[in-house]
Amino acid sequence: MDLALTEEQEMLKTAVRGFIQVEYPKETLLEMAAEEQPVTAEPWQRLVATGWLGIAIPQEYGGEGGSFTDAGVLFEELGRGPVPGPHLSSCVLAASAILEGGTEEQKQEWLPALARGERILVPAMTEASYSWAEKDVRSTVRQNGGGLRLDGTKVYVFDAVSATHLLCTARSEESNEVGLVIVPVTADGVEIRSLPGFSWNLAEVKLNDVSVDQDSLVGSSFARGWDALQRAIARTIPVMCAYQVGACQSVYEMSVDYSRTRIQFGRPIGRFQRVEDHIINLVNQLDAARWTTYETLWKLDSGKPATDSIHLAKAVGSAAYYQACNFAHEVHAGVGSVTEYGLTLHTTASRTLYHYLGDPQFHRRRLADALSL
Repeated sequence: MDLALTEEQEMLKTAVRGFIQVEYPKETLLEMAAEEQPVTAEPWQRLVATGWLGIAIPQEYGGEGGSFTDAGVLFEELGRGPVPGPHLSSCVLAASAILEGGTEEQKQEWLPALARGERILVPAMTEASYSWAEKDVRSTVRQNGGGLRLDGTKVYVFDAVSATHLLCTARSEESNEVGLVIVPVTADGVEIRSLPGFSWNLAEVKLNDVSVDQDSLVGSSFARGWDALQRAIARTIPVMCAYQVGACQSVYEMSVDYSRTRIQFGRPIGRFQRVEDHIINLVNQLDAARWTTYETLWKLDSGKPATDSIHLAKAVGSAAYYQACNFAHEVHAGVGSVTEYGLTLHTTASRTLYHYLGDPQFHRRRLADALSL
């Protein structure tokens, strides 16, 4: 197993890092967080223009056709910001769902548009019980003449305020199967309410007797919609974990720099054993997230069975980002809680991403199932 990056991947890493430093400096990120504005402003448009966001979409559908590791390299650098936006929800997760479950016509229509950022399709999956299990999908869809009608409420929907379309999980009233339905945010009966206090523009979405065309159903039937979504989530998890790795790396660098420059009792605080302990704990979290993530990406690129590694990477990555921020606040003490300093951007993101696509406990259970324990 060789987890070293290729020369091309190192070049991509350098290019993305330079772009983020110019287009998403701390001041820009703080302004975006304070105003809770949609992220489709100028920096986002310039990010889309690079073509990088199509990295997980095959070339025949207008994307870059990159490997899983290529996508990991890109998202690790985005995580250093942390750069918000529908890059993960639309360009990776929703695109993967279309790729896994859509008809050929839907792939030709949607994937190039997602790669170019012309449409932003965000999954609306979880509901009031906040479970990632199929049994907890209670939003309903029914046949209505030549179309479909949806009812239900989705909560903690990432990037909903920036979306042009929603990819909704809904249970068929006729067959009781869970499928995927594409809903324009401008459709009558769609209500989007921002949820303050989170990163990634989380929102609640209400669907009140929303009417859409039959073609809005992803795939030819409801029968395999949920399975397609699960395959898409499996493709997305290691990419999201790479984002968390980059975020942990940034938090680590902030903490080390502060420990070297903050003078107390005549010497840098990094020389005090307790501060050293916190930084060592932070390093341990970073390394655990990095190696479980890149092993998973390598397995996927190599065509090896990766189910257990996917669950392990998500369990470790989400916990690592959460704990890394905790240890960083121990190092920084009071200044770490000052908004202008920038650490709280990561703190909020770590809490928001902790549960996305399943929390560590959920994936530890899935890991046990995968290992037949």
